[in-house]
Amino acid sequence: MSIPPSISAAPVPPVSRRSRGGLWPPALPHPSTTRAILRAVTRDHVTVAGGVRIHYRRLGSGPAMVLLHGFPQTGHCWRKVMPALAERFTVVAPDLRGYGDSDRPPSGYDKRRMAADVAELIQALGLAPVVLVGHDRGGRVAHRFALDHPALLSQLVLLDIAPTYDIFQRMDRHVARADWHWIFHQVPDLPEALTAGREEVYLRYLYKAWAGTPLEEDAIQEYLRCFREAGAMRAAFEDYRAGATLDLEQDGADRDRKVEAPTLVLWGGSAGAMQAEDMLSVWRARCVRVEGWPIPDCGHFIPEERPGPLVDGILGFVG
Repeated sequence: MSIPPSISAAPVPPVSRRSRGGLWPPALPHPSTTRAILRAVTRDHVTVAGGVRIHYRRLGSGPAMVLLHGFPQTGHCWRKVMPALAERFTVVAPDLRGYGDSDRPPSGYDKRRMAADVAELIQALGLAPVVLVGHDRGGRVAHRFALDHPALLSQLVLLDIAPTYDIFQRMDRHVARADWHWIFHQVPDLPEALTAGREEVYLRYLYKAWAGTPLEEDAIQEYLRCFREAGAMRAAFEDYRAGATLDLEQDGADRDRKVEAPTLVLWGGSAGAMQAEDMLSVWRARCVRVEGWPIPDCGHFIPEERPGPLVDGILGFVG
């Protein structure tokens, strides 16, 4: 496979960060400029162990930043932040195995294997070391990556997640009500049967329930395109099934290991399974150096709901 060279983004007017006023977040280019820059995004695949093809998007030049999406999304979720980040970084946004336009193998959805996919992608593209940003399931992959591949990592950013081990340790009635899908997705075969042909009904419920600000219809249509593909919902459910088995075992075994890379944790105004005041304390037990804060007026889908504060937070953190 031919690896494309770094793509320099189209010129973007200097971004003023002096004022938080106005209709458009000052950390971001204007939407019209963003659309022009996104046309420069290149797409390709790398092949990882087992012959699995991982699809990725690439934009910009400079040191590398890799963005990992969650469920029920794909790498498309980063479209609002990629142009601003690409002013300073080579930004790569893959679709995790089983998601989007990546292959959907029958197995390999534990976070150790998924983190190895990311490591192989980074090495194939010659990007190391990278700033790694992970949201939702991608945050779990990023956490495992930080433990298993520290030499490939410079800094870590985790969005709206608590460690898998802690989620299950705190699985009381309050957590179960907030994160009921963790339990539902573990049941063998039943979620596939109930959502077959009704992917849109199920996913639209989640997009509405988890968002503080409604997602754009164009984005929902792109996600639906991907999740309607044969095996896509099963792959997502296997991601969660691995979370309750192999991931839980591996995270439990490593609960005393700490991430060495400087870590930033950001979460939406409602933190779901973890109360907001617990988010930093739980990650302080897992990281040598960690900082973070909630993003006001934001639900779960931070990159789409509040791209400006997210870009500000990431760029301020990486320095």
